Amino acid sequence: MLAWTLTDGSAEHEARCLGVAELVADRIERRHVAPRAPWRWFAPFSPIDPRDAPTGRSDGPVAARRGWPDVVVASGRTSVPYLACVKRASGGRVVTAYLGETLAGAGAADVVAVLHGSRMRGPTVVSTATRPHRVSPVRLVAARGGPALFPESSSGRRVGVLIGARRRRWTGEDVERLVAGLRRLRDDGATVALVCARDADPRVDMAARDVAHYVWDRQGRDPRVRLLAQSDALVVAADDPSALDEAVATGAPVYGFRPSGIDRRSAATLDRLSALGVARPFAGRLELYAYTPIDSTAEIARAISAVIATRAALKPKAERRAPARSRETNGPTYR
Repeated sequence: MLAWTLTDGSAEHEARCLGVAELVADRIERRHVAPRAPWRWFAPFSPIDPRDAPTGRSDGPVAARRGWPDVVVASGRTSVPYLACVKRASGGRVVTAYLGETLAGAGAADVVAVLHGSRMRGPTVVSTATRPHRVSPVRLVAARGGPALFPESSSGRRVGVLIGARRRRWTGEDVERLVAGLRRLRDDGATVALVCARDADPRVDMAARDVAHYVWDRQGRDPRVRLLAQSDALVVAADDPSALDEAVATGAPVYGFRPSGIDRRSAATLDRLSALGVARPFAGRLELYAYTPIDSTAEIARAISAVIATRAALKPKAERRAPARSRETNGPTYR
């Protein structure tokens, strides 16, 4: 089974689409859209950029170079017109999925995945507690058996600290508050490991070097999945909602650090997860608790697979195809 991911190329959107596509398809092609103005301005209501027409250039984002895929998973405002274009050009044969809310409404795709609390309703809408991502149970199990981030001699609780991509500039007081909280954890016997995203505020890991037992130097492969898998508890900067969504997929206690100037969307994510009982505010101490990990990615994938299975059951027997045995994804591997 072949899947396309259709995004604007941003890491956040692509990770969401790949996480879902990897659960429903054996082969994956990453497709990026970059419409020119004015088509970019009026998405999702505009048609696609004419230069990207399926019958145009062979390297276009919706060109069927190896035939139409079985499913297309899209995210990002500018991808919506292209998703509709694939649906029309394929004669409706392609199953489409859109991750996130869109002004195009529930009719934007065969499956539209939104967060709890969304006002969007309809037979195509799937409502989940978190956004999809690539931190699957399989990856977590594999990462637990990988190279250890925490010192082997450590005897206290292993606390992983995850600082995601910078969305708002942290203040000096934010950095001091975080480091003071981590120092209290260390004084209480915890072992602290810190992983900052490559574009996170550089002052954070510089200030935390004196209190953390391990600090990633932002070189080589990103160890965030190992951090998520090997930690007994997690402290996550709440200005990156994707990091929070990944953290609550582990089942480990999650403590959200709320920097000043946090935007409304990020604050809503932390508040929603706190209301569900899977995350708590970070106050420099551990109150270990248990919860069932949230795996919204699998929930969305099941909804897409149900549509695919229904379509396949309605096909004449001669048209049904067996899935490919091996998985292949173009582009670099995840982390």
